[in-house]
This record gives sequence, structure tokens and C-alpha cells, in this order.
Amino acid sequence: MSKKLFIPGPIEVAPEILQAMASPMIGHRMPEYAALHKRVTDKLKELLFTRGKVFLATSSAFGVMEGAVRNLVGERCANFCNGAFSDKWHDVTKRCGKEADAIKVEWGQPITPELVDATLATGKYDSITLIHNETSTGVMSPLPEIAAVLRKYPEVVSIIDTVSSMSALKIPLDELGIDCCIFGVQKALALPPGLAVFTASAKALERSRTMEGRGYYFDFQEFAAMDEKDNTPSTPCISLIYALDRQLERIFTEGLEARWQRHLALAEYVRGWVRERGFDFLAAGPYRSLTLTCAVNSRDVDLADLKKKLGERGYAFDNGYGKLKGKTFRIAHMGDMQLADLQDFTRQIDDILR
Repeated sequence: MSKKLFIPGPIEVAPEILQAMASPMIGHRMPEYAALHKRVTDKLKELLFTRGKVFLATSSAFGVMEGAVRNLVGERCANFCNGAFSDKWHDVTKRCGKEADAIKVEWGQPITPELVDATLATGKYDSITLIHNETSTGVMSPLPEIAAVLRKYPEVVSIIDTVSSMSALKIPLDELGIDCCIFGVQKALALPPGLAVFTASAKALERSRTMEGRGYYFDFQEFAAMDEKDNTPSTPCISLIYALDRQLERIFTEGLEARWQRHLALAEYVRGWVRERGFDFLAAGPYRSLTLTCAVNSRDVDLADLKKKLGERGYAFDNGYGKLKGKTFRIAHMGDMQLADLQDFTRQIDDILR
């Protein structure tokens, strides 16, 4: 039985998006593909508030997260870590043979501008990695304030993962001055997984040009050269790009402001439900994610049993990630989700817990 997804990704995909993926195939070196590619990247630039380059890569976001490390980390990287995925990015940086330090805070805590400032003031680092919205803990670090700190360090290249936040709130890349922004499409963009989007500022492309051993598949220079022809270095996942084209149309039809407001309303509903049911939050108030809520299992509920029973009713539930499994649970509220979807889901949980 297929389950309705309330997990933090992949999330529910609208039928018309799945239908768009059934569009007839075209050759990726045909003019029809170049037209599709340009249409999508132009709309993405509008979504990202950037006039810079936007690239499409056929991979999960972690492919480009590794690629960015190979292209942009020169002397030493500061990997800011506050959860499972930021910890993993540090591991990936080391596996790429790069000098790197994990700048760690407790899971559930944000990365603060003060921490970024203190780290970069040492002068040891020419690059940073940061996850804006740490999906494992439901913590959203204050990106505008961090970006303001980064402007004090023009020699540092910023690599920012917005995997589970992009499109749920305003992230104006040019205004923030982010050098490389990376996200997948299976979370707030509500597409099937397999496509990553990334940007590269002039500074990032300049850094990449000087970098040895950046490989081929994620070579930023290859992407920049093919971008001139509205294309990709390797065969792209054309079906997913059709889906992204359709979804971007739907996003702009809804309106960006309306979309951001809907995500805020969904987050507030789930937070209210968590509070009323006597659970705690892993993240402090100002740093709670707008796209998923990570609740602490303060009532000592058998979350594995709850997951099983929700599954039998046709709902996918997440009972914590990594070392937080069983101690927390996460409810996603992103993408095309509506308030009625969440009300139905929380009613099911209430019914089972009763």
C-alpha cells in the first residue's frame, strides 16, 4: 500500500508533476532541450533572487556538496556542524583529501553569527560549509545574520546547503552574497529526488579555475562552459527537468509571498499541536525550522509502534534520525502541503495515542 508522506523528504508529489515527467523524451543536445533548460534556469534565478549562474546536476544534493568541496576548498575548510547532515559534510570534505575542521555545536543548537565570526577571525580558513536548515534536527540557523558576518571575510568562499529550506522562505542569494548555494528538489520544491540545483558566484568560479583535482562530473568550469549553451556537461535527467519546469510555474502562480506565508502557517499549526500534546521541541523558538518540526518525545511514547500503526493507516511517519531515533519525531510541513493535510495527519496520531 502506498503511504502519504509526512517525512522530511522525499515528500508528496502532485499528480500533475508526475504527469509532467511522462512528457515525450527529447535529446539533450537538441534545441528543444536548450529551450527547456533556459526556461527552468531563468525561473530559478527569479526564485533565488540572483543574476548569477544557476546550474542543474543529475544527482542528489550530496553529489554537488562533494563537488563544491572539490572545486572551492583550497587551504582549509570550516565545516559548521549541528546535526547528522552537517557532520556528514565534514566527513565528505575529509574524504576528498581536503584540510578541514569540524566546528561543532550540540544537535538542536543553531550555528550562530558569533561562532562564524570567531572561527573566521582566526584567518585559518578560505572556505566554509553550512547547512541552513539541518533536516536531522529541525534547526534553521540565522542565514541573513551569518551572511552579514561573511561579508567581513571576502577571501572566504561560502558553500551553503538550502536542501530543506529553498522556496519555503525568501533566500535572496545576491543580497546575501552567497558564493555557492546547493539544494535538491525532493523537499520544499516537492519533486521526486534525483536532481540538484546549485549556483556559483564569480568568486566561486575564479576559485574553481585554480583548483587541482576537481574531477569532471561536478567540475564547475564544465558547468559554466555548458551554461553558455543552455545545457549540462553530462546527460541530464530530462523527465525531472520537465517536472521542475511545471512546478516552478505552479510556484509563481501561487505567488512567492503566498507560498512563504503558507509555509509559516503550516509550521505554526504543527508547533501548536506539539505544544498542546505535551511534547517539547528540540530547537529553541527562534531557530525552529519552517519546513519540518522536530519534537522531543517527552511523553515517552513508543514511536516505533506509532510509526507502524500510522503505516497501517497509510501514513509515513518519522520517528527520529540517527542518534535521535526514538527520542524525537519529525513532522514535515513543506512543498505543496495544505493545512487540511496536516490536520488529517495529526488527527490520526491523536486517535492512535488515545
